[in-house]
Amino acid sequence: MTPTLDHRLSPELEQLRRTVEEFAHDVVAPKIGDYYERHEFPYDIVREMGRMGLFGLPFPEEYGGMGGDYLALGLVLEELARVDSSVAITLEAACSLGAMPVYHFGTEEQKRTWLPKLCSGEMLGAFGLTEPECGSDAGGTRTTARLDEAAGEWVINGTKCFITNSGTDVTGLVTVTAVTGRDESGKPEISAIIVPSGTPGFTVAAPYSKVGWNASDTRELSFADVRVPAANLLGERGRGYAQFLRILDEGRIAIAALATGLAQGCVDESLTYAQQRHAFGRPIGANQAIQFKLADMELRAHTSRLAWRDAASRLVHGEPFKKAAALAKLHTSTVAVDNAREATQIHGGYGFMNEYPVARMWRDAKILEIGEGTSEVQRMLIARELGLPPTP
Repeated sequence: MTPTLDHRLSPELEQLRRTVEEFAHDVVAPKIGDYYERHEFPYDIVREMGRMGLFGLPFPEEYGGMGGDYLALGLVLEELARVDSSVAITLEAACSLGAMPVYHFGTEEQKRTWLPKLCSGEMLGAFGLTEPECGSDAGGTRTTARLDEAAGEWVINGTKCFITNSGTDVTGLVTVTAVTGRDESGKPEISAIIVPSGTPGFTVAAPYSKVGWNASDTRELSFADVRVPAANLLGERGRGYAQFLRILDEGRIAIAALATGLAQGCVDESLTYAQQRHAFGRPIGANQAIQFKLADMELRAHTSRLAWRDAASRLVHGEPFKKAAALAKLHTSTVAVDNAREATQIHGGYGFMNEYPVARMWRDAKILEIGEGTSEVQRMLIARELGLPPTP
């Protein structure tokens, strides 16, 4: 007998999904629009997420986590993003980019020091990778870290930009990639170093004025002779580039789940509107043009869900997942933009009004084709995984 795939969730995961679905609709939805319009970080919602254990979801219980995995995290992100992406990206960045590097590459002392507070949501972490002149070309890092052996300290200089969760009142650390030397061929040696918030010389700029994700925290960071203990090196010296590649591969699955949630939220809002909005004496949902739009939107959300869950399953089971993660991230981010555009069209003029969630979704969707690896980078990765040679 040929085995069949079963995509149904376990009772435990389904309960988690339902719990977060209720939280998103009962707690997040009524409040987030006001936060979004004020460009204000939703501390009360974040605290409640911490009490629910969501920030510790994919981490072992010994470090204060919930003992879950990336599939569980993805389910939570999808449900949150069905209502709002600012809240979802706050959780995604805190887990995938803030805490995960410490968990994967930290010493036991670093894990014991940082993870309990990161898992409880009492503290948020950030990942300082992108620089003003170094986006997709992450290997072109210009931030430097010099080891002052006499003092036993790293001395860091440079600038990072577009860093999520880096300037909140509860941000506790930023993991910074920096050039710590050169190899025999002159190639830069990139390492990762933990910089606690409040370290002298570490300056956090004012929040960016963004098109979307307006209830999340995103800032530029600067480092002027910032000194941290040599023990703050995260992982092996010179392995920072490889470490962040691993972090981004995993993070793309989380972003894909978030993008799927946004795409499904567009379906949810558009379906409700199509049933309630009347024109020419009947609901607009009775028009075949609207029905076909909604059918296509549901198709895109459905295939997106299959894509990110496939990638998450491969990761959870210890199988190669790089290509699956790139496929999921590329597909779901495109779908999110497509569904947001169609949802706005279905809502007509109301879709252009910020009081309607689809307007927020339209503003939030585009960044999904850019952050954690642009769509062009995903195509490069997929082509390489297919065995094609790198382009010049």
